[in-house]
Amino acid sequence: MYNLMLLLFTVALIFSPKTKHAAAAGSRSETSLTQSPQGSVQSQPTLDYETYRTRIEPIFLKKRRDGVRCYDCHSVLSTRLQLQQVPTGSSSWTDEQSRRNFEAVSQLVSPCVPTKSRLLLHPLANEAGGDPSHTGGKFWTSQSDPEWQMLADWVGKCSGKSPDVPVNSPSTQTAALSFEIFKTGVQPIFLKNRPGHARCYGCHILASRNFRLEVLSPGSTEWTEEQSQRNFQSALQHVVPGDPGSSRLLLHPLAPEAGGDAFHSGGRQFASQNDPDWLTIAEWVRGRDATATSQSPTGSVAPSVQIYVTNSASDAIDVVDAATNKVVKVIHGIELPHGIVFSPDGARIYVSNEAESVLDVVDRTSGNILQKVALSGHPNNIAITKDGSRVVVGIRAQPGLIDVIDTNSLKRLKAIPVDGPVHNVYVTPDSRYAVSGSIESKVATVIDLQAGQAVWTVKFQSGVRPMAFEANADGSTRRIFVQLQGFHGFAVVDFSRREQVAQIKLPDEPGGFGIAEGRTAVPSHGIGVAPDGRSLWVNSTLANAVFEYSLPDLRLIGHAELPEVHPLGRARSGAVPEWITFTPDSGRVYVSDSAAQCVSVIDTKTLKEVVIIPVGEVPKRMNTLVLR
Repeated sequence: MYNLMLLLFTVALIFSPKTKHAAAAGSRSETSLTQSPQGSVQSQPTLDYETYRTRIEPIFLKKRRDGVRCYDCHSVLSTRLQLQQVPTGSSSWTDEQSRRNFEAVSQLVSPCVPTKSRLLLHPLANEAGGDPSHTGGKFWTSQSDPEWQMLADWVGKCSGKSPDVPVNSPSTQTAALSFEIFKTGVQPIFLKNRPGHARCYGCHILASRNFRLEVLSPGSTEWTEEQSQRNFQSALQHVVPGDPGSSRLLLHPLAPEAGGDAFHSGGRQFASQNDPDWLTIAEWVRGRDATATSQSPTGSVAPSVQIYVTNSASDAIDVVDAATNKVVKVIHGIELPHGIVFSPDGARIYVSNEAESVLDVVDRTSGNILQKVALSGHPNNIAITKDGSRVVVGIRAQPGLIDVIDTNSLKRLKAIPVDGPVHNVYVTPDSRYAVSGSIESKVATVIDLQAGQAVWTVKFQSGVRPMAFEANADGSTRRIFVQLQGFHGFAVVDFSRREQVAQIKLPDEPGGFGIAEGRTAVPSHGIGVAPDGRSLWVNSTLANAVFEYSLPDLRLIGHAELPEVHPLGRARSGAVPEWITFTPDSGRVYVSDSAAQCVSVIDTKTLKEVVIIPVGEVPKRMNTLVLR
């Protein structure tokens, strides 16, 4: 029993570099679309669901040594392989549960390529080609094991290409990842002298290494073309094209606190995911040239969309690539990050730092803090004008101030008094006004940014929390949608009339959440108007969902469910959604799930959660950056 409990508490540390949440949710019977290096969309090969359910899934319920099953760990812990809990009194899963299991399992295989599939490598003995360790034990001592063969047959029999093609042949791999970029950009890293570290080359020329580099010819300082090809094939065995976060080549030498493996005998070659060499390898794995500018088919620069997530209980900000919905960078060093905005050119990131009561100015490319701007007091949320000239910072302390920061001089220009400590502050769509909200004073204050003073207020029956803005055709502000303390819904403020004109209560169903989480006083938190101005999205803690309303008529369209949390030995609880942001085309909405340590990605057309992105501790404020 002791061994079983030890297994339950430690399996997540080994099986996933980020033991946060299942890789995805849903009931799709095919793996998702992927991006080719040239930018065209290609369909991933299809895995057969029926074969999975009848032959593969029973393996997870099979008792192994000490009577432990895969299911015992992977149904209760947040590992990359997240299995559904078998209904009470049943010996297997329902069809709906099996489809969710199938989706989770699909994230751990490379269709048609068994020997690149984590599902087959993790429990396989190291000497047989498996991963170095698996806390759950090594189930298969060789690839001849009937169970392993059954899995390999299922993974290998798929549309797309013949499973008989060798995994390391140029026809299967070089189409996905560039040999030239590897040779000129990635390969030199293995020969690099890094202060305090031995070169990768020094160890990885040994025959015992899984990742094997060719021995340089005597007197040579670089590999021949033929040797580089063999290094390339070796490297391909340790990456998942398009997914740096699942690639051993990037995770094994990365420091554990930055998301890397627990131990690397070659040391922590990369202290963070901001290391330039780590980023070079990551860009290659994503199918991009880190030294080139991405171009659209017409020759113009293709926009890159990134979602920045501040983890409010840590010192980390996760950066999500919206094209892959993967965390591609983690910015460390800002304790208790709160609000986040960007300069118009995307060169700078501005973050309100609660621990130090400063505005941190961050270089986006390097992740380094360029400057700390002292504030009047403890900050909460921030906003930026459209031209990027001023950042406004809400000061949470009494009596209530809005600090105005000049982004050219990086100096605080003034502190504007408002009615009560500020929880959130926003800039209106036309950048003429800032609007602050106070929980204590139950007031929203509108500030004329040109005059630098408050000009009018709206009083509510309870504390003011997040807000969203609807614009007129000319860009001026039409309405403000305001979430309130203790109210399961939102208030509607007519901007020209300067008064509240309506209150919209969210539906009572679904429900059942909020009590266990201690969030009944904040039943609804997080609200946003889609970039196309056609819909309003509102989070609900009580429903564990996000609701969509059409604009301008505020007609309820429906809702999307958010992940549940299943604490060990306790009843299920909700994700506690906190914040909302969108892709620029309004196609997807991102919801930060603070209790579930993840971000839900919702398809706005289908109202379905399409992927769950594991992030850091208590994710809250988010923002979307578009790079052109």
